[in-house]
Amino acid sequence: MTTLVTGARAAVWAALGTVRDPELDEPLTDLGFVARCEVSDAGHAVVRLRLPTYFCAPNFAFLMVADAYDAVAGVPGLTGLDLKLDDHFAADVINRGVAARQGFVASFEGEAVDELDTLRHDFVRKAVLAGTDRVCRSVAGLDPASLTLGDVPPGPDLDRLRARRRELGLPAEDGDPLLLDPATGAAVPADGAKRHLAFARLTRTSMEANSGVCRGMLRARYALTGEEEGTG
Repeated sequence: MTTLVTGARAAVWAALGTVRDPELDEPLTDLGFVARCEVSDAGHAVVRLRLPTYFCAPNFAFLMVADAYDAVAGVPGLTGLDLKLDDHFAADVINRGVAARQGFVASFEGEAVDELDTLRHDFVRKAVLAGTDRVCRSVAGLDPASLTLGDVPPGPDLDRLRARRRELGLPAEDGDPLLLDPATGAAVPADGAKRHLAFARLTRTSMEANSGVCRGMLRARYALTGEEEGTG
């Protein structure tokens, strides 16, 4: 494999790493959802995606495939892209719709009633809650309701929380409240902090449990080792 092809493949892999499972808020590359990632000498990329079960929800699957297509299509220097989802009951419909840039409703004509923006935002709001619980563990012993994002020690969890808040147009600068309602952007009052934090903790543990189940099902379905999950 030439240096040029190796670099192009690395760029495609990095682009796929920006795409998240909407429910789990984790990159497809970390979850093992990328089964194949190749770039030819001519610059043609081939990507194959896979999911833990044959019956994973088609709306979730469509979001991931569409996001992956957009991410890889934006890699400079590619001359073509063949990106598909394999081994899924709605793969043909999803692959045709994504390749044609039709959107979810047009792809599932007569079955879907609206696009997936609302669903996507719901999942990002859950990611904000889960991220809030993660960063609050780094300020244990302090009153989270009185803290701002700038009071939290820097690190990947804080960066991730800021990014998710920005996706929703929520305040994400140092002087903004650590605790806020992800639906409205309003600061959580002191008398609501305990309930808010309990819900945030429940959201995080639920997402992490679902992630563990998905990883286990993917390993069982494709007889993967731990090393094989994130190699594509």
